[in-house]
Amino acid sequence: MAFKFKEMFGKSSGSDEYIELDLSQKAERKERIKIRPFTLKKYDDINDILTALREGYTIAFIDIRPLKSKDIIELKRAVSKIKKTVDAMEGTIAGFGDHALIAAPEFAEVYRGPMLAETRSSVKDDMLM
Repeated sequence: MAFKFKEMFGKSSGSDEYIELDLSQKAERKERIKIRPFTLKKYDDINDILTALREGYTIAFIDIRPLKSKDIIELKRAVSKIKKTVDAMEGTIAGFGDHALIAAPEFAEVYRGPMLAETRSSVKDDMLM
């Protein structure tokens, strides 16, 4: 009396099914969005910020307090450079309090609140008159 293990566990001996795998396809790696903090201590610190923003998957939270207390002119240059880069990428940049900036790529938008939206509409109305 021979045991038929395949039949016991629900497999019949007549049906062999194979699944064909395509090994030439590379597994797609989904990039994750990063919210990354930066600190502007000197003007040269913007290089790391710009590199991260150009990658396209980084939302930058930038602390401008150290550079603001040192040299306001360098701060204006740095913010201008970051703003030009973000505008070229069709992203958004906004101040967050008096000591921080948020720069986001195209896929994200910084919420500015209803107060700013009302101000923009009133400026447009004034321009039309």
